[in-house]
Amino acid sequence: MRVFLIGYPGEMGGANTEAWHTIKIWRRFGLDVHLIPTWYADPRWRARLDELGCVTHEVKPEEIERVRELPGCPAVGFCNDQFIGVAPRLRALGCPLVWLNCMTFLFDHEKRLFAEHGPADAMVYQSQFQREQIEPQLAQCGYNPSSGHLIRGAFDLNEWEFNPRPHAKGETFVVGRAARPDQDKWSSNTWPIYQRIQYANLRALMLGMDERTHAKLGTPPESADCLRPMAITPQQFFARLHCTLPVNGGARENWPRAGLEAMACGVPVVAQNLWGWREMIEHGVTGFLGDDDCDLAHYTAMLAHDEALRMKIIHAAHDRLVNDLVNPDAIWAGWKRLFESFPTTARAAA
Repeated sequence: MRVFLIGYPGEMGGANTEAWHTIKIWRRFGLDVHLIPTWYADPRWRARLDELGCVTHEVKPEEIERVRELPGCPAVGFCNDQFIGVAPRLRALGCPLVWLNCMTFLFDHEKRLFAEHGPADAMVYQSQFQREQIEPQLAQCGYNPSSGHLIRGAFDLNEWEFNPRPHAKGETFVVGRAARPDQDKWSSNTWPIYQRIQYANLRALMLGMDERTHAKLGTPPESADCLRPMAITPQQFFARLHCTLPVNGGARENWPRAGLEAMACGVPVVAQNLWGWREMIEHGVTGFLGDDDCDLAHYTAMLAHDEALRMKIIHAAHDRLVNDLVNPDAIWAGWKRLFESFPTTARAAA
């Protein structure tokens, strides 16, 4: 079966990263994967896609009808507003539209598309929480819940080394988080929470901060190292941590990839007892979920003082990650059901 991704993988952003990992699963299970970048194909990413056997069609947005293989094929978009712009023309070509909204709300451009042209032929949700938030917003545009599919975000463990950083009593304990520099991703309580952690030798390491985040959070404490977006790779970042403590300041997490990345590297997660975190973490077994700022600081301090507990959490989280959360067979089964849900004529064209 042939599938088109409208967009391209990239280094930054959950959707761009998830697109790459999804493509790898599609190819592993035999899909014929084509891509139309919107509207630039990074040569480095094209080389990686070529190695997988994918086909890239570099055309301008007004030229997509020239792509001979496109008509009738499922067209997939990963939270890409450029996909929304060409969606009506894709539908005119007989392409079933597959849309992954990585948020817990609809952007205005999504609302306009669905109001004027009807909902996507298939909606993909990465968490049940996300599904419960978005489906009611689609009710007025003729959405049928049977076209919704819960498929966890693809995640290739081969790109991550499980190598927990050991921590001895009294040594520096490094806690931090990685996120985009969007202000909603960062809580204004970040520094007060970190300063509540009852451990004498504590350092904070943040990846993804810039002028916007500093303006919201205020001056970092002397014990904090704040890195700009992509200053180091996520793998290098998590290798330096003993614990990750992500606290959001408005954004409601759907299926946070940073949690999966932490588990893959051997970094325990202490997160808010909200949103998609509840589906990713089993409290006290594979991580900790805090009901308030005091809880978050308390659970982090527990991990700093109790290395046996920290290692127990790390290994339980990694086991669940491998066997459940990112199991490629389960993720592919979801995609297979989705593609088989389209009319036989569309599948035949693809």
